[in-house]
Amino acid sequence: MSATRYRAPPADALLIHPLDDLYALYHRASGMTHLLASPAPELLELLAERALTRDELLRALIERFEVADADADLLTARLEELVTVGLVHVT
Repeated sequence: MSATRYRAPPADALLIHPLDDLYALYHRASGMTHLLASPAPELLELLAERALTRDELLRALIERFEVADADADLLTARLEELVTVGLVHVT
């Protein structure tokens, strides 16, 4: 059985604008705007490049963004939220 992989739309499908501690994200395909907090934009950036498992994504967050307190359970919760609103797809 293979591990669940997550994938975000390509970077050009999203418009992201920082707003102090939040980010306004416009999803072109759905026409919806979302307000996100970190690490959601970082997750979307990594998942736009290629589909990743949760563990691969956790390692990539630590390596690229130097996230020192990365937690697998919290990452799973963030991924589920992003899947629920249609910004990330399970492959």
